[in-house]
Amino acid sequence: MATIRKLRLYQPDRLSKQSDADASIILAELDGEKFVQLDSYGSKDRQLVGKRSQSMRFSKEAFEQLVQLGTAHFEGN
Repeated sequence: MATIRKLRLYQPDRLSKQSDADASIILAELDGEKFVQLDSYGSKDRQLVGKRSQSMRFSKEAFEQLVQLGTAHFEGN
C-alpha cells in the first residue's frame, strides 16, 4: 500500500481502455492523522475474484488536491 501526500499532474501521450473493477473507500485515522483510502478488487476475470489488488491512501492534502483537480476537469475549467 502507498500513502500519497502530493499529486503530480501528468499528461500521457495516449490512454487505453480499461476494464471495470469493484472498489471500496475507507475513512481511516492512524496516529491522529486522517486518511481516505481507496481499494480496488480487480476485474471479474481475475483468478481470485474479490481479493484486494491495489490500495492508495490519501493524506488530507493529497485528497484536497485530487478533489480540486477532478472538479476542475469535470466542470471543464
